[in-house]
Amino acid sequence: MAFLSRFKNTFLLWLLILTACGNPVKKDKDSAALEFPVTKKLQDSVIIVGANSTEDYLPYLRKKKVGVVANQTSIIFKNYDSENIENESFTHLVDSLLSLDIDIKRVFAPEHGFRGMADAGEHVKDGTDTKTGLPIISLYGKNRKPTSSQLDKLDIVVFDIQDVGVRFYTYIATMQLVMEACAENGIPVLILDRPNPNGHYVDGPTMEIEHKGFLGLTPIPLVYGMTIGEYAHMINKEGWLEKGIKADLTVIPLRNYKHNSSYSIPVRPSPNLPNQTAINLYPSLGLFEGTNVNAGRGTESQFQRYGAPFLDSTAYDFSYVPKPNFGSKNPKHTGKKCFGKDLSAWPGMSEVSLQWLIDAYNNATDKKLVFNRSGFTKHAGTEKLQQQIEAGLSEKEIKNSWQSDLEKFKQIRSKYLLYK
Repeated sequence: MAFLSRFKNTFLLWLLILTACGNPVKKDKDSAALEFPVTKKLQDSVIIVGANSTEDYLPYLRKKKVGVVANQTSIIFKNYDSENIENESFTHLVDSLLSLDIDIKRVFAPEHGFRGMADAGEHVKDGTDTKTGLPIISLYGKNRKPTSSQLDKLDIVVFDIQDVGVRFYTYIATMQLVMEACAENGIPVLILDRPNPNGHYVDGPTMEIEHKGFLGLTPIPLVYGMTIGEYAHMINKEGWLEKGIKADLTVIPLRNYKHNSSYSIPVRPSPNLPNQTAINLYPSLGLFEGTNVNAGRGTESQFQRYGAPFLDSTAYDFSYVPKPNFGSKNPKHTGKKCFGKDLSAWPGMSEVSLQWLIDAYNNATDKKLVFNRSGFTKHAGTEKLQQQIEAGLSEKEIKNSWQSDLEKFKQIRSKYLLYK
């Protein structure tokens, strides 16, 4: 299991203490704070996120009218007390830029909203940030791509959102649509790169173009092993933006990062990814989102368990009852006893596993209840995976069918890797 990477007390970080505003995050069941264990030994070469390299990107923003695409993960680290996670201190990018006299005109918010409190798939409305007074434009409401009027009079757009490296996790789709809109309107895009906690491998079915949608805009594998900065370069240079248009793109890179680096996200990237185990299991258990099987929503162990009332109770010694909670107002099978498996102690994954999806299908008392056909195809990016499971193919046989597409993608991916 990966542990939280930490920052040394360098001149840069002390500078940020003096210039940035914000308060230390307090743990709260109903807040966006993660509950990660912390190693007490500082790494020799800690990972510096793009947002912390202010000296590299402030020159792009001075005397400009700026739009920012951000959520609760858009943070700058100020200081870190290695002995106590409660003393970890960081400030939101928007708050910091305002304190540095950057002229932010509006904020664009992805799925889950600017403060990251909305349910998955929940319509997010435009509004005003109560802390800063800035107008917030939702990119998960009336439109998912910024309109020309929403970009009007902006000189540059900054994108800084933490990704988790899974194709159907919608932040990369938001980034792609922002890049398209900015390219169409002649507005430069500045991306502040962040580590990918699932960036150490490439796996899963590759999306077929006929299933293109907000859960997958490009023909990439389920797990693509790239940071958002690398991915942005790839879709830009491969001509994957609409009509092959190219964005005026700048990426502020990470420091001291490699794809096999351990990195844990200090703020929940979304309401139902509460810790590193959930993030690590998400590529595999996220496929349940396209089924009628509950993947832990409505519990405190989201994406660390699965179950359903129609799974054979005699096959399992674990059960739970989903209930509405923070991040899930109406979870699948709410109030009903679900039989399944607890994976909260599962060791770190370096592949997409189908064992639990196959297990659930094989142990369903009525197999017709398992798949929500359109939803599963959108998540898998192909109709073949459901067909293969229903036909009784083994996990090994199914994964072997992915290999040709994975090798082709890896060849494309290799051209755009900023980190080895």
